[in-house]
Amino acid sequence: MATNRVRACARKITGFHERFASDFGRKEARRHALVYLKGLILGTGRKNVERIALRFAEGPGGTKPGQKDVVAMQEFLTLSPWQAQEVQRKIQLTFAEELVPSTKDWSIGTVGVVDESAFVKSGSESCGVKRQWCGRLGKKENCQVGVFLVGVTPAGTALLDHQLYLPEEWAHDRQRRKKTRVPEEITFRTKPEIATGQIRRVRANGHVAFDWITADELYGRNGDFLDSLEADGQRYVVEVPANTVVWMKDPATQQRAWCGNGRPPKNPSRESVQSVQGLAESLPTAVWQVLQLREGAKGPLAFEFTALRVWAMRHKKAGPPIWLVIRRSLSKNPEVKYYVSNAEEHTPLERMALVTGTRWRVEEFFEDGKGDFGMADYEARAWTSWHHHMTLVALAHLFITTTRHELQDDMPELTLPLALELMKATMSRPTLTEGDAIRLTEYHLHRNRVSYESHRKSWKRKHKRIKTKPLL
Repeated sequence: MATNRVRACARKITGFHERFASDFGRKEARRHALVYLKGLILGTGRKNVERIALRFAEGPGGTKPGQKDVVAMQEFLTLSPWQAQEVQRKIQLTFAEELVPSTKDWSIGTVGVVDESAFVKSGSESCGVKRQWCGRLGKKENCQVGVFLVGVTPAGTALLDHQLYLPEEWAHDRQRRKKTRVPEEITFRTKPEIATGQIRRVRANGHVAFDWITADELYGRNGDFLDSLEADGQRYVVEVPANTVVWMKDPATQQRAWCGNGRPPKNPSRESVQSVQGLAESLPTAVWQVLQLREGAKGPLAFEFTALRVWAMRHKKAGPPIWLVIRRSLSKNPEVKYYVSNAEEHTPLERMALVTGTRWRVEEFFEDGKGDFGMADYEARAWTSWHHHMTLVALAHLFITTTRHELQDDMPELTLPLALELMKATMSRPTLTEGDAIRLTEYHLHRNRVSYESHRKSWKRKHKRIKTKPLL
């Protein structure tokens, strides 16, 4: 990898920031945005406002930053009038221009992944905080929850939209709303309703067109969410719970009309309506097909798939014809997942299977966001500060993602964390020279290749009879 090319990529952060500068308003806010962006990328340890301001801000005349700079940065996050949604609009444009072209030879195009993430908080003053389900901990905990829409392409991912979930008791508490600067137009909305609004908002902005939407079973079991996607002509492959009920036969042929006289028709037979779990358990071995979704860090990531045309049961009524896609792991006690899709009847199973395999990219985004970009390190309590912080995290992540994409011609196996390490060394030069960073990166890549080959050989030995070809 050429040192000059790494250095050139690092220098682009100022130009990258300038693309968004006008959306921050006055020059002071623009300067704070650049400082915060550098802090999220270059900082170590917790990346809260105080640490970022004291490490990366500059006092008057180049003096060391102090308390005034910390207060100014806090006001930038909470009180500054810049709109997170305006910056997000430009993030969507950059995503469309720099990452979406990589879908040219990808059979599923651009995928939008909806997911929520929780942020544990010890107090009761932060906007939207309450004891609620925390997926990361696998239990109820005092936390805030955000709903996120992440765009996925082969070249990388980007956070396209986000919104803090406001529990019902918060939405109706005028005093708490005023204290945490919740806008008047924000009302209580369920997470699927928030996700619906995000998808429509991105579409209305006109930069990103999703070929598919995917989400977990929280959204799949919500009939209104699926109805909205269908009404908008949006294709989806969405996970549903094992107890989801579907029609095996056309409901129109199974339900007799009732004129209102005498006894109503009997319920359809068990052969006509069945749970997806029961249906999966009754399928013969011959219908299952092994598909390799991608090469994982520990060898091929492959599952057994099958798909059937069924009719949805939605709002306790017969729904439209859909695909039921079933995915089963290759282990002795296989984990089974169920998905529904409104894809066209002629859609190949491989394509829908590939869409299910993109959900790991949002998990990767959260891991990178919280581990490398300070996504969970914010300490501000207001609605505005939460959304400002998440948008700046989206910017930092997008900068490293596009930089990594640019450098991958020289080093195809370059991961996002390693690209971040290169940028840290080149941009700040704290204790690591550019040459040191490149040598360190090449060392890690070599170690990763050796580890991968070892895991892949083990996987092949374990699954000798399975022939796979990666879809991704």
